[in-house]
Order: sequence, then structure tokens, then C-alpha cells
Amino acid sequence: MKADVVPGIPASLGQPRHPHALVFTVVGLALVLGFAQGAVTQQNPVTAIDIALEPDATMIQHAKDANARLLKSFPKGFTLDETHHPHVTMLQQFVRTDDLDEVFAAANAILAKQKPTAWTLKAFKYYYIPSPPIGLAGIVVEPTEDLHRLQDELIKAVEPYTVKTGTPAAFFSDEDGRDIQKSLIEYVANFVTIAAGKHFNPHVTIGVGTETYLNEMLAEPFKSFTFSATGASVYQLGSFGTGRKELKALPLMP
Repeated sequence: MKADVVPGIPASLGQPRHPHALVFTVVGLALVLGFAQGAVTQQNPVTAIDIALEPDATMIQHAKDANARLLKSFPKGFTLDETHHPHVTMLQQFVRTDDLDEVFAAANAILAKQKPTAWTLKAFKYYYIPSPPIGLAGIVVEPTEDLHRLQDELIKAVEPYTVKTGTPAAFFSDEDGRDIQKSLIEYVANFVTIAAGKHFNPHVTIGVGTETYLNEMLAEPFKSFTFSATGASVYQLGSFGTGRKELKALPLMP
């Protein structure tokens, strides 16, 4: 699942099971479990985007192994696939659809300068966002100075093309926008305030499980591992912050 659903909005929306995680409501999380594949993208003057790093085979394998484990415990969950691909979100924003080419160019220029493929990233634990009796889980990545710098520069580069907010039509939806949560719209609109800087929680989403099972997973020792970015992409966001449609691949030079 391409997702970056770890925001920091009010505490009433639920607390993630990780000290560095941000808060994000996942009320109605079960809706995501019935996603149909091959939905048609809606056209809208505003597009909800996710600029993300693409992890290497090491992280992808860890994410898929964890996803398979969750599916065995909770078969109604989703499978990591072409429209739920493991990734590390750097920035989510509403941008003018007519400016997408400029957004791609601006992001590509920053990525080319920062060269994130040269960085060694560390995954060090699981976490999940609760929506009792289930939760949305992920592998947490250490928020390095390099990742913070990249995020800061992407925010500045994309800022001229952003708009304050959007509607469900800005997202990729196979339910005519009915699966787009109000809290998700608020999160994307406020990403720079609630999910950047000291609130940045880089992670790779791995799937859905029951809270009972996820608590067992979090209680187990986690063997940390390192991985690298192999590229970057700009996605159109879907329900629960998933990166449902690749709008532009941004190959990174070593």
C-alpha cells in the first residue's frame, strides 16, 4: 500500500503505537479493504499528490513478508501490489492539476541535487495506527538529517504550485470519492504543519491487522535492517493516503 498515513491531528482521532508517529484518524479503515482494482482517475483542477522515495528490494521484501503475515492473520486486509506499492512518503500536498509538469520538474531538480540513492536508511521497528478492532501497520524508518533536508527542500520547491485544500475529486477513487475521508483531506491540506519537520515520521505501510495481532507483533524483537532508495515517484493519493496512481517516475542518479 502506498501510503503515508501518519499525521498529527487532534488526539481524539487516535494515537499511533509509536513515540515518533503522528496522529491520523483511520475511522472507517475497513472501507479500504474492499478496494476494487483498476479504478478510473477523476479529472479535477486540483490533484492530491504524494512525492515518495522508492525503496530497494531489501525493504520491499521485508514489507511483503510482513504483509503476507498480516494477511494470514487477517485475510480481509489488502495485498501489496502495483497500486499499493511499498514507498516512503516525503511530501503530500494539493496542487493545481495544470501545474503537475512543473511540480514534477521542481521535485526532480531537488532529488537530483540531494542524491538520496547514496544514503543508507535504517528500518528499526513496527508501528500501527489504531481503528479498533483493527489497525494500519508500517515499518518505521529512522528520520535522518538527510531525509529532513530533502523534505524541507521539496516543500519549498512545490510551494508555488500548492493550493490550500481540495475535495474528494482531487484523489484517485473507485467509489466516486465516497472512500475519501474528511480527515485525509485535512491531513493533506495541513501536511507541512503536522507531518513535516519535528513531526516527520518516515515509514513504509505494510497492511492491516487486528489490534490484538499487531500488539503481538510490536512486542516481538525487531531486527533492524538497512536499505536504500532506488528512485522516486509522484503519486495521486487514494483513500487513507495510499499512493494509488503513479503520475510520474523520477529516476535518481547515484
